[in-house]
Amino acid sequence: MSHIIGAIEAGGTKFVCGIGTADGQLLDRVSFPTGQPEETLTRAADYFAAKQVAAIGIGSFGPIDLRPGSPTYGFVTTTPKPGWKDCDFLGTLRRRFDVPYGWDTDVNAAAYGEAVWGAARGLDSCLYYTIGTGVGVGVYAEGQLLHGLLHPEGGHTLPRRHPDDGFAGVCPYHGDCLEGMASGPALQARWGVPGHELPADHPAWEIEAHYIAQSVSSAILMLSPRKVILGGGVMQQEHLLPLIRRDVAQNLNGYVAAEALAEGEGLDSYIVAPGLGTESGLRGSLALGIRALREHKGAGAAVHASPAAASAMETHAK
Repeated sequence: MSHIIGAIEAGGTKFVCGIGTADGQLLDRVSFPTGQPEETLTRAADYFAAKQVAAIGIGSFGPIDLRPGSPTYGFVTTTPKPGWKDCDFLGTLRRRFDVPYGWDTDVNAAAYGEAVWGAARGLDSCLYYTIGTGVGVGVYAEGQLLHGLLHPEGGHTLPRRHPDDGFAGVCPYHGDCLEGMASGPALQARWGVPGHELPADHPAWEIEAHYIAQSVSSAILMLSPRKVILGGGVMQQEHLLPLIRRDVAQNLNGYVAAEALAEGEGLDSYIVAPGLGTESGLRGSLALGIRALREHKGAGAAVHASPAAASAMETHAK
């Protein structure tokens, strides 16, 4: 029997819900704006109501509580998103559907999707950045999604300022952190128009690349990932990726002696766009759901994933 798996990519701007099979094939999806919690989660639950899902994987905007046994496990916690602070996201769905759940950040889910089916397939580590309404970083390291004290919050690291940038930043917590300086809202607040309306030769992109490249450079030095994947709405500007690669090479200045970090062909295949395009988050959430079902059923379950997907998910489950 082929199990139907539910997936939710819960972003601060929109929710994408879908269903797929245990080998990773997406069968259907729907998207809608992220409104207030009751309305939005009811809409998500209603989507799954007639789908007979065997498990649901969720990649959510955060911060979220990932600590099983914590009284607020499954909650969205200190988010600036109006209405969502201290929201019992996972519990709300559990009260509707008694199935196994995969629960992680939206960017960890995207990193997982890229490791199972995308640009980092076959690798034991990668970083996934989403640069859009917010900035987040997902970390897949040695076959594991990184959690720890909370979970990675790479969008709120504090970069050095660009010498030509006097912008105060838009983050309500930190002002001029990476998200405050390089997110989509930061671009619009700094320049007065959305980023996609700025021409490729606008000085905005040199400043944008400066901040993103600082974060990527620091992450390479700290975590030594085998692949860096840059996604999100801001990264849809194709002229931005070469600027980031150039600045990363300048920042590292030859210190990290790895062929992948050589300027040109090496960096071109090391710092890349998502292999799954705009589906990284939803496909990653599907992979979380598949893994949750496999863990629930045990190693002998008849949950048929593709060999590559099964290998990556079994590695992560260890």
